Amino acid sequence: MDKNQIAVSVFNKRARTYQVKYMDLDLYNCTYDLFCEHLPKPDANVLELACGPGNITRYLLQKRPELKILGTDLAPNMIELAARNNPAAEFQLMDCRDIDKLNQQYDGVVCGFVLPYLNKEETLQLIRNAATILNAHGLLYVSTMEDDFEKSGLVKNSLGDEVFMHYYPADFLLTALKDNGFVLVDMQQINFPKDDGSVTTDLVILAKKQ
Repeated sequence: MDKNQIAVSVFNKRARTYQVKYMDLDLYNCTYDLFCEHLPKPDANVLELACGPGNITRYLLQKRPELKILGTDLAPNMIELAARNNPAAEFQLMDCRDIDKLNQQYDGVVCGFVLPYLNKEETLQLIRNAATILNAHGLLYVSTMEDDFEKSGLVKNSLGDEVFMHYYPADFLLTALKDNGFVLVDMQQINFPKDDGSVTTDLVILAKKQ
């Protein structure tokens, strides 16, 4: 089983735990507000990658109920919870590495904490694919854990599950976005308190396709 499959297996097993922990987390709400404000049109088509239990989709629809959202995830239990939590949205099982196969254009792509589970090449390909499926002036929302590449490795959570986490410095992502025709709209660094008392730095980037 490769690193991606292990992560999917853990998320599928812990779907309800993840829902309890993150469904009402308001730490990133200000960044979701910015995404809503900068969408190019009112009834925008939005694609969410690795949607989990649908926490981001739910917030977006509470702010902008007219949005047309397709949420995707590789964990069946996450898709089931997301659909239950968001009856107005659509959901389907899908690998975020396959979005180039979608036969539709979008006004916004939300990529909330997907990159920690993708290596450099996969991350660069995801940004290229996002640029392809976004309409002109479409928005890309990316959140990840900021740190040096060299610190990437196996991480054990409080429940004893081990997953491989990739860390990304801001400069790497900003360069990749620029190289693929995006301009920076906003960037924030947010401190996230972990269960063990330590704090990680989360990076949230909002970029617009030129």
